[in-house]
Amino acid sequence: MTEKKDKKKSAAQGASSKKENKTKGKPNKKNKAKDGKTNQLEEQIASEKDRVLRLSAEFENYKKRKQRELDDFKRFANETIFKQLLTVVDNLERAISSTKETSDQEGLLKGVELTYKEIAKLLETFSVKPVEAENQLFDPNFHQAVTQEETNEVPDNTVTKVLQKGYLLHDRLIRPAMVVVSKNKKEKKNNKE
Repeated sequence: MTEKKDKKKSAAQGASSKKENKTKGKPNKKNKAKDGKTNQLEEQIASEKDRVLRLSAEFENYKKRKQRELDDFKRFANETIFKQLLTVVDNLERAISSTKETSDQEGLLKGVELTYKEIAKLLETFSVKPVEAENQLFDPNFHQAVTQEETNEVPDNTVTKVLQKGYLLHDRLIRPAMVVVSKNKKEKKNNKE
């Protein structure tokens, strides 16, 4: 009985494999539709890969271009300041050459004063301002104390002299003012008794 069942099973399996072979060999409507969708999806994938590669290349080019622009900006950022400083240098050269020709000290002084005014104007153009220090309370954020001076004429910790001006660029300190700060004189008591 089991032999008959085995023979029936193998015959049934043989028949089903013949049907599969027939369907595989002959394209039917379902297989054609699946192949069409597969081809369409493969084309979409290929076009998306191409688009991604192009975007990636464009982004790399953008990064390189921006880096070149940044490098150029860093190299030439101070160009306008230097162009204006050249007029100051010209004036100093003229003052030097004129003093070699004549020994007019008054003319030299006027030339130096004009050059100083031109430099101060240039600094102001670029928002560089001097730090107010003289007769101000000592502020370690803007002043650098070099020494102390004993006096009772001004309150303690007041700037009495400015040895070197300090400067702000916009609101940022670029150089503190070097100053002398007051210290109250202590009166010496007479210890005679």
